[in-house]
Parts: sequence; C-alpha cells; structure tokens
Amino acid sequence: MKSLGNSLFVIIVFMLLVSSCSQTKRLTEGEVLYTGVKKMNIETAKGVKLEGPKSSAISGPLGFPPNNPLYAPYIRSPFPVGLWVYNWNVKKEKGLKHWLYKKLAKKPVLISDVQPELRLKVVENAASEYGYFGVKSSYEIIPNKRNPKKAKISYNVYVPEAYLLGTVEFWGWTGRMDSLIQRTQRGCLLKSGAEYNLYTMEDERTRITKMFRNSGYYYFQSDYIEFLVDTTRERRVADVRIALKHGIPAVALQPYKVGNVELVLENSDQSETQDTLSYKGIEVKYTKPLDVKPKVLARSMHLLPGDTYSFWRQNRTQTSLARLGIFKYTNLNVTRADSVKKSGFGSLDFSINAVYDLPIETEIEVDVSSKSNNLLGPGLSLGITNKNLFRGGENLTFKLNGAYEWEVGDKKTNSNSGLINSYELGVNVGLSLPRLLVPNFLKSSKDFAERTNFQIGVDFLNRHTFFRMLSFTGSLSYDFQSSWRVYHTITPLKITYTHLLQTSKEFDETMENNPAIAMSFKNQLIPSMSYSYTYDRAATRRNPNRLYWQNTIMSAGNILSAVQYITGNHQGQNKKLFGNIYSQFLKLTSEVIVYRKITETSLLATRFMGGIGCAYGNSRVMPYSEQFYIGGANSIRAFTIRSIGPGSYHQESDNKTAYLDQTGDIKLEGNVELRFKIMYQLNGAIFLDAGNVWLLRNDPKRPGGEFKLAGLLKEIALGTGFGLRYDFGFIVLRGDLGIALHTPYKNPDKSGYYNIPKFKDGLRFHLAIGYPF
Repeated sequence: MKSLGNSLFVIIVFMLLVSSCSQTKRLTEGEVLYTGVKKMNIETAKGVKLEGPKSSAISGPLGFPPNNPLYAPYIRSPFPVGLWVYNWNVKKEKGLKHWLYKKLAKKPVLISDVQPELRLKVVENAASEYGYFGVKSSYEIIPNKRNPKKAKISYNVYVPEAYLLGTVEFWGWTGRMDSLIQRTQRGCLLKSGAEYNLYTMEDERTRITKMFRNSGYYYFQSDYIEFLVDTTRERRVADVRIALKHGIPAVALQPYKVGNVELVLENSDQSETQDTLSYKGIEVKYTKPLDVKPKVLARSMHLLPGDTYSFWRQNRTQTSLARLGIFKYTNLNVTRADSVKKSGFGSLDFSINAVYDLPIETEIEVDVSSKSNNLLGPGLSLGITNKNLFRGGENLTFKLNGAYEWEVGDKKTNSNSGLINSYELGVNVGLSLPRLLVPNFLKSSKDFAERTNFQIGVDFLNRHTFFRMLSFTGSLSYDFQSSWRVYHTITPLKITYTHLLQTSKEFDETMENNPAIAMSFKNQLIPSMSYSYTYDRAATRRNPNRLYWQNTIMSAGNILSAVQYITGNHQGQNKKLFGNIYSQFLKLTSEVIVYRKITETSLLATRFMGGIGCAYGNSRVMPYSEQFYIGGANSIRAFTIRSIGPGSYHQESDNKTAYLDQTGDIKLEGNVELRFKIMYQLNGAIFLDAGNVWLLRNDPKRPGGEFKLAGLLKEIALGTGFGLRYDFGFIVLRGDLGIALHTPYKNPDKSGYYNIPKFKDGLRFHLAIGYPF
C-alpha cells in the first residue's frame, strides 16, 4: 500500500510538472489571461479622507482576483494548479486523469471577464453614493513582456470633494401623517452641513417607515418615500426634500387599530384544535390538555384589541412567544376589515399560530483534554432538559459530567504510566424561569428577555497520588437586558463549599513547602455575589465592526463579615459560618473584543482581558478555583494551560505538582488574530498572543511571581502561530499550532528575547471546537 501511494504521488507530481510549461495553452485568438492588478492609484482632493466603508466601496470593485490568488488582487500563487490542470488534454470520461481534472481544473480568468471599464463605472456610482460626484477614472492594460497573452491592469481614480447637504425639509405631508412627522422631526438623520450620503438617506427612510408602522400604518412601505435632490442653488451643495411618492395605495395611508386577536396552539402532528377560551380579550384555541397557563400566554401578547397597531408590538409578541422556549415556530396572519370607523381608523384582525416543540431536549458533549502536567483524557457531559416544567416555559435541566485522565509521562519516572489515575464526576441541576422573580417595583418593562436561574451542583475530584476533593455549589442569578446592546447578570447569592476528603504524603509535602497554595486548598465556604455588565454592538451596514465588552465584579464574604461585625460576633481573622471558615475577597475582570472587517472574506479579531483579585479580612489568599491562570487553546496557544506564571516564576516540567503553583491574583492578556477564507468552508488564521499572571503579594516559595512595573515587558509571555478552521454550519472545528517566541522566565540554555532552547520545544497543537474568542 505504501509503495502504491508513493507511485500515485509521483504520477500526480509528474503530470503537474509536464503541464506547467504554459498557463495560456488553450487560449484562443484575442483572449488574454488576467494576472491581477499592477497598481491601484486612488487620489483625492484636499481634505478628503476615504476610510472604512468608503474606501472599500471605491477600491473593492477594482480588486478582482486572478486565478489562484495569494494576496488578491496583486499577487498570484506561484503554483496555479487549477490552470495547469485545465490545460490537460483530457479525452477519456474516466480514469485518474479525468478525476483530477474534474476536481482541480479552474477556467482561466480573462481580461474580458474582468471588464475594467464597467468596474470603473461601478466605482463612480459607489463614490456618488457617498456624495463624491464627478469622479475621474481610467485604466491601462499592461501586457506581460515575455508572454503577450498575459496582462495586468492598472487603475487611476481621482475623488473630488463631497457634496454637502443644504436645506432638509419634509414636503407635501398632510393630516395625521404630517403631525407625526413634525412630532419626530428632531430625530431626522439628515443634517444640514453633513456630507451627502445615500446610506444615511436609506436609514432615514427606514426611520420614517418604522415611525408610521408603529403608529397604525400597517401597509406603509419604505418605497413610498422619495428624496428630491436639488444641486443648482449652490456649488457642491445638495438641498433635499423628503416627500411621499405619487400613486400610493389608499390602504397605506390609512391608520389601523387592532380588532380581534386569536392565538391558535397546535401540536407538531397538526391535530385538530377542539377547545376555545377567552382570556383578557384574547381568544385561545387549543387541543386538550392546555399545556401553557393562560396568564403566561397573556403576558406574551402585546397586540391587544382596541390598541393602535404597532409593528414593534407585533414583533414583540412573536419574540415573547419564542422566548418561552416551548414553541417550534409561530406564524401571524392579518385580515383587514372592510369598514372604517368614525375615528378614521380601520381595523385589523390577527391570528397567531404557535406550534409546540418537543417538551424534552437532550444534549451530549464529548471532549479531550491535554494538560501541561502530562495528563490526557476524555470528558463526557450528558444533559436532559424539560422545557415546560410548570406550564410556563420553565426549564429544568439535569446534567451529569465525567472525565478520566491518564498520565502519559516518561515511564522511567512513572511505573503506572498508561493507567487511569484521575477522574472527576459531577451532577448539576438547574431551574430557569422566563421572568424575574423580584418585587414588582424592581421589575423591568419586559421589552427584552428576562430569566431567573437556580443552580445546584456537586462535584467529586480524584487526583491520583494527590488528593480527593468534594465541592458543592448553589446559586441564584438574574439575566436581563436594558437595551438592544446592554445585558446584565446579577447573582445576589452563590455559595460554594470545598472539602478535601483525602490527601497523599506527596501532596502534603508540597503544601508544607508552599503555605500560600495550602491556604487556597483548605476546606472553606465561599459565600459570594456578583454583577456582570455586557455591551454587545453588532456589526451593521454603516459600521461593519463588532464590539463586545464585558465587566464583572465579584464580592465574597463581605456582607457576611459586615453582619457579624454589626451584631458583635467578632471571631478574629478566622471567622466561621456553620463551623466553616469562609473566604473574603474582591475580584474584578474585564474583557474587550473587537471584530474589524477588512474585506468581504477576512477580518481582524482583537481581544484584551484583565483581572485582579484581592483577598483580605478573613482570607490571606483567594480560593484556588477563583485564581487566574493562562495558556491553552483559548488563551496563549504557544503554551499549555497553567504552564507559565506567576511572573517569572518557573518550575521544571517534570515536577508533577507544578501546575498547582502556576496561578495568580492579576491577569493581563492580549490576542490578535487575522481570520481569512481559504476555500469553501475552510478558513485560516494567523495569530499573536501575549500575557501572564502575577501575585499581588510576594511569595518566597514562588520567587519572581509578584507584580512589578519594572521589567514587566520581559515577564509577558509571547507566542504566535497559525490555524485552520472548518465550518460545518452548526459547529466550527479548529486546529491551531502555537509557536512560542518568549517565555517570562530565564532560560539558562538560551539568552536574548527569543529564549526558546529548541524550535520544536516551542510548538503546541490545539484541537478545539469553536473560535477562541
């Protein structure tokens, strides 16, 4: 088999080399192979800045890629395999050569395919959409000196000053529509003195349309608005009138109120509905038994009989029903009444069909972990969720987690290598309600999703030859939004209790040598509360860059300590609750991610994250589970998880307990990743990662771990690398190869900033699901 494979490889390479003599072999008379852009010279008038979407709109149409682009549209790959194969003379409809032809051949991109003159017209139109009227442009075809059947194209574009908006007025509006226009005119997006921008006009058209549709005008469409532009009054100034088009249907100018509202609940088998009930003016049709409480349905209905029609309320109704999580989908049908009321309003009847989803949902997750302490093993998570526990969209989730780990270290130092020596088992039960369980005066307007979450779990961890630990966790949290972009999570109560069941002699010796680590592992109660603020600005046409910013503050033991102090229950430094010492600390974290679109098929993703935790009062160190660490598939990919830090502290890799020491109280990390499309669902990435963790206080057992500004840059671990990502649609499979450039600790075998002893020692491969950030 190996010999056959080698033979096939030689045959394929030979075929490619033989056919590589000419890329223009099959071109006919007059056809010229396009080999890319020679030069794209874009000049502007004084003061004109082409940035972001403007720059892309003008340069984008000119950047037509040639065959096998390496850096489109300027540089081609030196190995245009597709063209080579295309030039084969394939006569048979079967065989290896025919199969390779079908898979690899690419038709040549000709100058006639590029159509440079048409592309310049596209550029002129694109520039005029941003107010740059009168663009001057030209192109030149530059033949290849060695082969006249190959040619590049050079473009020259001159962009003049943009037209500015002069007067902006609403013209020809009457009656109730004119009153609505006048009432909301301050929100007009077109401002006198601003640059003419067709996209801003489209946004203004959308704003007006939304205003009308939320004020009863169900049949009004954005196409009914026109902009009358006059550029004759003053040089490079455009006066704009916003008016109604002629010939608009009468129904579009008629406001409507909500008439009858009907909600039809259907099973997935489309069984016939048999029963009807009326609740708060809404008629509900269903098949017995009714699987949703009427008050829950009424809470989700925002289209109510007698109200002025509002598209926002219509959308809010369908969104609220979807948030319950019990319907597969909803459809809305509208019927217009023939008569018009004396008030001048028409009437619309609404029928909403909601189809039940399956009430039980299951999930299975499988993963494989590889750690810096030579532990390797699989993990399995099984979950089952009842999505409608109390007939109100309540989710009850039961999860069972398990993981095994083998030690794959040197057999000379570990006689048990290859045996299962560590495992973890966990059970988690969660109840999530689609509303906030808080006093009425604290409730929000319910314009957005809300959830109340209860969690309780137990976890058993067995680290062979080290320790056995049991931990319990219980929490109450609230998730809600205050706007389309702002999310909040408040956790007023979270209690974690960790208990070491058994320790080994080796583990005890490690703890004796490092009291700070020992304190983080002691039996302790962690009563905490936290608040997270998340700002998520999605990419839009006007701003294709997405911004994500999350901040979290966590406080543990402080309220309990204050209550004990007020009540006079002073217990010194080791205060207890239910006979257990509790932790006391404050922890802050922040993460900023920016996704900047570069081209249609590439973007630059950047992330900066930092955190600080300070133990005080009843604690000298933070619990081990709350300390920061760095490295791994979603962090600095040139290093495995918990393999660097704190600071310049370092232990030899053959120390099996080294990973216990590699945590800190402060974390700084930055990542830059260029993501680009390779072909089909296959994408690539080039990345640069940097960061480390530090201690707030000096620890004699971990020299160099304390945070100090002096020498900080030298203590930043740095790594680069590249990766491939295959998008299956529902998941993304990612493989990243990290390459270490600098370790924060000194290496006796290598001096200088690049202090990796051997190149292969700085390589780390990570296989993961999803993007790192």
